[in-house]
Amino acid sequence: MTLTATPAALRGAPRKTGYGMMNSSRPASAGQMAQVQIPKRTYEVAALRMDGSLYIGQSTAPAISLFEDAFSAMTHGSLVQTTTGLIAVEDLQPGDMINTASGEAAELAWVGTSTFSPIEAGKRTPLIRIMPDALGQSRPERSLTVGPGARILHTPAALRGLADGRQLLTPAAKLVDGVNVIEITPPTPTRMFHICLSRHAVINVDGIEMETFHPGATAPLEVGHSLRNRFISLFPRIGHLSDFGPLAHPRAPEMDAH
Repeated sequence: MTLTATPAALRGAPRKTGYGMMNSSRPASAGQMAQVQIPKRTYEVAALRMDGSLYIGQSTAPAISLFEDAFSAMTHGSLVQTTTGLIAVEDLQPGDMINTASGEAAELAWVGTSTFSPIEAGKRTPLIRIMPDALGQSRPERSLTVGPGARILHTPAALRGLADGRQLLTPAAKLVDGVNVIEITPPTPTRMFHICLSRHAVINVDGIEMETFHPGATAPLEVGHSLRNRFISLFPRIGHLSDFGPLAHPRAPEMDAH
């Protein structure tokens, strides 16, 4: 099957923009500073405000999983199924309508992106490459590389007995088998993306059912109040963690590393 993305130029003019910078680089108090300083990244956001205007901003924040998972699901060139056809993730604009697994389209409310550079955070970020048909026919339709923040609607064999017939949202890293799903570690910077819709949903990315971003119930509670507020500030429409709404599907429980 040949995949062709819909050019951004054919989708009309973008919304009127209200530009602003997220001021979240305030110095931490002495009590918040660890003896070993946590590496930081620059996170970029394009999102709809509550009034429908477009917000564009960036923030420097700790390179910890709470933040990184919100910006590291899809790599450059990943094709997302929208109501106007396949669009590369880097060409999506807040306000686009995204097809979901429920059959109802939902508005794209937030796009997060960051460059994961080994130099910036002092570590390499492992990616997951999923070979064509690895999870079933045309799942994916072509080789697909995803980041550590990707969760896929696919129940691992080890959990099928516990899933009671339900499909689970499973971290892509837990699907690695060394043959059809492999881990790669690029030595150079990698641009990654994640998206939020008006509700949590499962979307089609290159033939794979992948979830949109949701922090879950526990991850935000594993950091202090200051970091949690900084995280929430990255989402202009979110005033409280409950505003992310319910999960569209249950998530796989934590499993031992492969």
